[in-house]
Amino acid sequence: MIFHAPVLLQEVIKFLSPAPGKSYIDATIGGGGHTFALLKQGVRVLGIDRDPDAIEHIKDKWKIGKELILARANFNKIGEIARSNGASQIDGILFDLGVSSYQLEKADRGFSFQKKGPLDMRMDPDLEVTAADIINNFDERRLYEIFKTYGQEKFSRSIARAICSARQIESINSTVRLAKIIEDAKPRGAYEKIHPATRAFQALRIVVNSELLNLEEALPQTTNLLARGGRLVIISFHSLEDALVKRFLKQEEKLLVLTKKPIGPNRQEVLANPRARSAKLRVAERI
Repeated sequence: MIFHAPVLLQEVIKFLSPAPGKSYIDATIGGGGHTFALLKQGVRVLGIDRDPDAIEHIKDKWKIGKELILARANFNKIGEIARSNGASQIDGILFDLGVSSYQLEKADRGFSFQKKGPLDMRMDPDLEVTAADIINNFDERRLYEIFKTYGQEKFSRSIARAICSARQIESINSTVRLAKIIEDAKPRGAYEKIHPATRAFQALRIVVNSELLNLEEALPQTTNLLARGGRLVIISFHSLEDALVKRFLKQEEKLLVLTKKPIGPNRQEVLANPRARSAKLRVAERI
């Protein structure tokens, strides 16, 4: 099981400043890259993830004990999860948002338009609604709103219309078929630096997993978990996520923002890991 390289690892470790005896929460433990780097400094980590594959991966890589506690859960319950695991007065909380390379590469998870698989996109397999459910059942107006709002897709209307037309012939249940419908719905010669299906797939993933809502619910819970001087470190990959994080940090009176502008990856990291290119790191300290 191959997970992605941790994004902005040096910057995350610098801001979290791990030292023996300190305690942290990794709200999106994923492949464990950030957490493993923290644990090597003699700290304790509560790792949270709603993807069972991620939890099993961590169990295979690190002995679970006093220094590492795992919770398979949605981070929108971060306060409750922390309390139930005896975590309080935390020295740092990390959110590494978005989808992991493992989830993208595993065809049967249905996240990638480049791999043939079922149109799923659930980070938590226990969720009831899949991307296929949305594509085959939402009306044209709702599909348009999803692509426009969450994907910032300028051809949202023609894509929604093409989907509704195509599904009348046959249900749309595979990633590659949806990607082809989206690509064909766009004007010929329309120049884009990214694959034509990128924004629409991203929008679907956000809606299936309620990503923005979960983040909006989780952030206010963090301030009461942090000790004075404790730091909240957030890596986002989408402009809507980053805007939500920026607004929260600015409005929260208990936090001092340490990053006036978000920190992005350097050229070397982007070359080594192209998926890091859109990462934005913001940090605040509990006062």
